[in-house]
Amino acid sequence: MSGQSGVRVNDFVIKLANVNGTGSASANGLLSKTIFRMGVPISAKNFFPSNIQGLPTWYEIRVNKDGYQSRSGRVDVMVAMNAETYARDVAEVSSGGYLLYDSSWPMNKALVREDITFIGIPLAKHCAAEFESARVRILMKNVMYVGALVALLDLDMSVVQGLLEEQFAAKPKLVPLNMQAVRMGYDYAMQHFDCPLPARAATMDATGGHIMIDGNTAAGLGCVYAGATVGAWYPITPSTSLMDAFEGFCRRFRQDPETGDKRYCVIQAEDELAAIGMVLGASWNGARSFTPTSGPGISLMSEFIGFAYFTELPAVLFDVQRVGPSTGMPTRTQQCDVLTCAYASHGDTKHVCLYPADPEECFYLTIAAFDLAEQLQTPVFVLSDLDIGMNEWPCPELKWDESYVPRRGKVLDAKALENIERFYRYLDVDGDGICARSLPGVHPKGAYFTRGSGHNKYGGYTEDPDEYQEVVDRLARKFKTAARMVPPALSQQQPGISDAIIGYGSSDGAIREALDRLREQGLRLNYLRIRAFPFGPEVEAFVNAHERVFVVEQNRDAQMAALLTLETGVHRDKLISLLHYGGFPLYADFVIEQVSEHLKERKIA
Repeated sequence: MSGQSGVRVNDFVIKLANVNGTGSASANGLLSKTIFRMGVPISAKNFFPSNIQGLPTWYEIRVNKDGYQSRSGRVDVMVAMNAETYARDVAEVSSGGYLLYDSSWPMNKALVREDITFIGIPLAKHCAAEFESARVRILMKNVMYVGALVALLDLDMSVVQGLLEEQFAAKPKLVPLNMQAVRMGYDYAMQHFDCPLPARAATMDATGGHIMIDGNTAAGLGCVYAGATVGAWYPITPSTSLMDAFEGFCRRFRQDPETGDKRYCVIQAEDELAAIGMVLGASWNGARSFTPTSGPGISLMSEFIGFAYFTELPAVLFDVQRVGPSTGMPTRTQQCDVLTCAYASHGDTKHVCLYPADPEECFYLTIAAFDLAEQLQTPVFVLSDLDIGMNEWPCPELKWDESYVPRRGKVLDAKALENIERFYRYLDVDGDGICARSLPGVHPKGAYFTRGSGHNKYGGYTEDPDEYQEVVDRLARKFKTAARMVPPALSQQQPGISDAIIGYGSSDGAIREALDRLREQGLRLNYLRIRAFPFGPEVEAFVNAHERVFVVEQNRDAQMAALLTLETGVHRDKLISLLHYGGFPLYADFVIEQVSEHLKERKIA
């Protein structure tokens, strides 16, 4: 059966449907990296289940010459390798698209659509004839469909071989085996189908100076460059790979090659509560320390987070957000911990939060987080999400300023302690709410304790209402100081435009694409991307400058809109929430449809 499709060069979507645990991730990564190495911008999203193996998994590659990073909402080429999801996969193909499947077994005639083209290749049959091991047959079946796509999509075979040589540099004997499977798929497609398809790739030069990296790896690298030496965590999806990355970089850069001495400490704690306790202990002793977790971990850490806030101990917490509440859907993405992190713990607390939009910002904002934590002597949260953390994104090559010196804030050294009459840990002498601290063992006049119970500005125990209130009022003053230190919101705006959009984090790519496409329809909106809490004055000024502001979020309860209402003087009726929270990443069509509908209703009214 065949459908009709116009030519789509460097502007199409491939979706690969597999069974989790069959080794498809390597094959799918090979495919996406091949296109990227051809100089063509891509966006890759992995949708996988929370079990080890057996359930459906999908991998979506958007090939887009304009470099848009969000999902497109369409599927031009479906590779259906899981018979359990055939009906869903067939239904998802856009009219005029193509579906590649394993024709070792017949396709159910009830699933056939007249408006798409079915491409049957007997993958299992050919692999059974060529490879002896059952496991190798499963793995090579995936590699074989990559070879077929090389022919169908007009990909560069030399790039495929180069990537395999890199992947198996430590096991070069595996390269010929994989290339055999690639050639099997390529030759079969060339012999039996018109290649290439109208949806195909063509070499560009748009990815020069870029790398493919996921947010957790970028954040782990940022920890190393920021000078972090202690990390403690309890494994939890989707943040575990952040600590894996940090430890890998430390083994490479912080381990003496001759003696094996390690200049770092990584601890897998018995639970999240223990992990944050270890981080605070290391921080109190002067080490830059951190913990990566997700929403459930933040909940468990909340008592210690309040302790760190009140005792004024630096710490960096990475919250790679996933769908909640409870276990929720641990392998799906959301922006659902905004309020949790902003006010984490009991009592009156407010915490500095940073919102990276992509892996590149995960690297740079990680370094900023460590500086802010020490300068402000407080916990700092970096809120990414599963989409950023576990998916590989094309990013500009990360750059480093060799003159960087960690900003440790008001830390008294031995000379400074010697020259003061007496050290008071919680005494603010500068009026910015930030007190000086000392580190253990530096000088006898320094502080060797910290106090989580009621204390006065001199560090003494108190239950006096006035003394207690003086301390917590100073902490509120420190939070206002933080608003001048955090990364400011980024805006793109033109005068005379009355409507605007506010976004943050991983929603940025979809919003930017939506704004471009709305502009083509004659609708112009200004845009502000929030990068940090507390909000700088530019956020409230932006809202007040517009008649209506759409706040785009990936959660059910409009958490950022609530935070804007709570923490600024903006009127809630100016904010229109656009909420996407099913667990898959935001896409531009959702924003376009929602904005267009609201503007249409306003025009009718």
